Amino acid sequence: MTKMEIPTYCYQCPNGPDPIKVIVHDGVPTKIEPNFDAESIHPAGGKICVKAYGLIDKIYNPDRVKTPLLRQNPKKGEDEDPQWKEISWDEAFDILGEKLKKLRGEGLIDENGYPKVAITLGGGGTPEGHYGTLPCFLASIGAPVDLTIGTGQGVSCYHSEHVYNEFWHRAFIVVPDLPQTRYLLAFGSNTNASEGVGIYNHAEAREKGMERIQVEPHLSVTGANSDRWIPIKPRTDSIFLYTMIHTILHEMEWREVCDVKFLKEMTNSPYLIGPNGYYLRDSETKEPLIWDSEEEKAKPHDDLSIKDYSLEGEYTVKGVEFGPDDKVWEHEKAKCHPAFQLLINHVADHAPEKAEEICDVPAETIRGITSEFIENANVGATVEVEGEKLPYRPVAITLGKSVNNGWGGYQATWARTVLLTLVGALEVPGGGIGADTRLNLPYHDKWRSVQPGSDGFMHQFLNPTDKDSWPPDTMYRGPYTALTPLIGNQGWASGVAPFTLAWKFMSDPPKNWPAPSPPKVWMVYRANPVRTQWDRDLVEDVVGEFPFMVHFTYVLDETSWYSDLILPDHTDLEGTQLRMVAPHHWTAPWDYYGFLLKQPVIKPIHDTRETTDIFTEIADRAGFLDDYNHRVNRGTGIGISLKGDDYDYRLEKDEKYQADEIWDRICKAATRTLSGGEEEEDLTKLKEKGFFVTRFPKLRHYLHPIMKKWGLRYELPYGEKIKKVGKELEKRLHEREIDWWDRQLEEYQALPNVEDFSGRWNKFYAGIGENPDEFDFWLIATRSMQFAFTANTSLHLMYEAAEDVLDFGGVVMNHKIAKEKGIEHGDTVMVESPFKKKKATALLREGIRPDTAVIQGQFDQDIAPVAEDISVPNVKDFTKLDTELLDEGGSGVDLSKVKIYKVEE
Repeated sequence: MTKMEIPTYCYQCPNGPDPIKVIVHDGVPTKIEPNFDAESIHPAGGKICVKAYGLIDKIYNPDRVKTPLLRQNPKKGEDEDPQWKEISWDEAFDILGEKLKKLRGEGLIDENGYPKVAITLGGGGTPEGHYGTLPCFLASIGAPVDLTIGTGQGVSCYHSEHVYNEFWHRAFIVVPDLPQTRYLLAFGSNTNASEGVGIYNHAEAREKGMERIQVEPHLSVTGANSDRWIPIKPRTDSIFLYTMIHTILHEMEWREVCDVKFLKEMTNSPYLIGPNGYYLRDSETKEPLIWDSEEEKAKPHDDLSIKDYSLEGEYTVKGVEFGPDDKVWEHEKAKCHPAFQLLINHVADHAPEKAEEICDVPAETIRGITSEFIENANVGATVEVEGEKLPYRPVAITLGKSVNNGWGGYQATWARTVLLTLVGALEVPGGGIGADTRLNLPYHDKWRSVQPGSDGFMHQFLNPTDKDSWPPDTMYRGPYTALTPLIGNQGWASGVAPFTLAWKFMSDPPKNWPAPSPPKVWMVYRANPVRTQWDRDLVEDVVGEFPFMVHFTYVLDETSWYSDLILPDHTDLEGTQLRMVAPHHWTAPWDYYGFLLKQPVIKPIHDTRETTDIFTEIADRAGFLDDYNHRVNRGTGIGISLKGDDYDYRLEKDEKYQADEIWDRICKAATRTLSGGEEEEDLTKLKEKGFFVTRFPKLRHYLHPIMKKWGLRYELPYGEKIKKVGKELEKRLHEREIDWWDRQLEEYQALPNVEDFSGRWNKFYAGIGENPDEFDFWLIATRSMQFAFTANTSLHLMYEAAEDVLDFGGVVMNHKIAKEKGIEHGDTVMVESPFKKKKATALLREGIRPDTAVIQGQFDQDIAPVAEDISVPNVKDFTKLDTELLDEGGSGVDLSKVKIYKVEE
């Protein structure tokens, strides 16, 4: 018997790719193991999470799509069987290639400015580890492709955090600087279920003494492993955070406990704000003014003669304000205040006693948490990192899904970030840092994403809102370039677009807006938007009108049901791809930079194809192989050009290459580039170890040094730019008599107002004629690690593992309140909202608020194998896609108000 240990990677969630080894006996993969050859370079020492152990089952899953399928039934609907017919790959390529070729000849943009070709990708960026040369394919079609007909990713994930924290400090996700952090306050951040191997660093930090406080409505698996659990009312986290700011600024001696030097020199706290809410500027230089408290006079913020910055008070100053659309206010004697003074005023009304009434958390608990946060911040402490002295602030605050998105998401992310600035714990050792950068290029080095801009801040790549540039020439169905200026148009901007509006507007176009038509060709890669987006009925109605759908999938699911063509690419252990691992990497930053290799551990057992070969062939038949090869040569997607100063591995313009030859050239170029020309490994050589990396400076994990180098400040606490672009967007919309976005426009505040956002749901119910008091439970969702991010929902092995998780398999209710309703553990209950009724099994627990019910996972599927047999409702079914429930970024929350009652069998 021959035995091989083949290195490859697992990439089934955003925390990947993670190096693994597959044990193969006589050509048959039999076991998944950690790759301890990567122990020294991997954040978790080469270890892997439970999801990796299902990869072999994917290969042998009897429900796999084994060959291309073509729909025979032209009708589409919930009750319309597609009547699949097996076809050859040659037929499949001809069908799709001809459709794209025809569209290229007719024009790829429709009469309303929308792309005729669209693609939807699976959540969390995981398709990037499997989709081969798809970016080259999309870039060479000949016109923009619409990526905004999306799943539930982004808009029901960390949406506000993605957008605002990239704006403030280049942080797509904010994480504690583990294991240096000593005090972690987590609001709904269920890391033990969602971060995969990233929890290794949490365990390491706790072993070193880190205290973790979990604030959430139910006791999650993460809460159970924390030092304390604080059961907060759903959607009131932002109130708690504002109250912490109040406690510091109004109940403590903030001049003694805050990092005043950081506030004065690294934020816009001393910037003077004029009577109209914009920076008061020097009349000559047009730079924002500050008040020099020693010389008692206003000076431009960059004046080298400044002795000290005032953070408090009211001053009368000559200056000018620049408002939206370059509106100018000139002042001879303007009353103005430092931004920090306005912050103090802004939180004055948020005493802990008031928060107690809203959050249902004792006032003294909030005061106690705030005191602990201050005590652990170590203001004034320093640490040396690679020879440079940096502030050491070992406190962090993390926010979880449904806290940092939807109504209240902006407020929560702002308040969290302001709290970090108060103690100087932003982008420094031990504090809150950006794990990755996705909306500002490049991904692998956030220092390089920092460019000096105006007014002493980073340059921001926002979508234009000025009259000459708005609306954009090309529209997207999820209108991020037109309706969400803060997202910008770089990197993953389309991935955090308002997908919700794409579905809503295709179903019911709003007034005075270009009506979005269905795309002529819609491709879906490793995604199931019919089940991962809110309002399934609406989504199915919309999808049923799409003229041609292509689904790249390994099992048939609810989205497949509406598709015209099914294309099965190789499963994770059958394909080849080189994938960049960046030091700024989701929730577990790497200390190395380079590449991991995905390679086959078995010859394909069915008539599936390598993803790269699929897109090469379609490009050839659609008539743009030359442009496609050009994109491969440029390094579109992988980021490595096939031509450098001392090498040239470019593809010939009109020659069709097999996947292995393409990846062989990419491997040689990548290793040569990364090593500075000293080493070169081809595909065969790289397969031996499975990775090629180089050390990344630890100093570059923190933004603080580069901000200091450029003399830049964080645009906090006062968001003047946010206010300004919001006002400009309001003008553009109102010029076209668009008022259906007015509530969202209210979010563009320099100092965001906070409220009990749970009231928005009560108001919504009342608006549709329902009594919100009849729906006495807040239904929320949580994750199990086995099924997190949905890549494993059709694997029975994962279901067996999930069954051992305490809260899996039903709806979790508070034991006492359930008893009052006559419900026992294991009873069948009905979960009902105004929009859906679903049966579930009652799971009674003590660790949950009486007004809250929890469902673990996102199931209630009726086609996808294995998942269709898991009788767990889907929270997304209990709400509607309605703009009343969407924030200014188009994001919402996996939350609904429901009533639960026993079903008599």
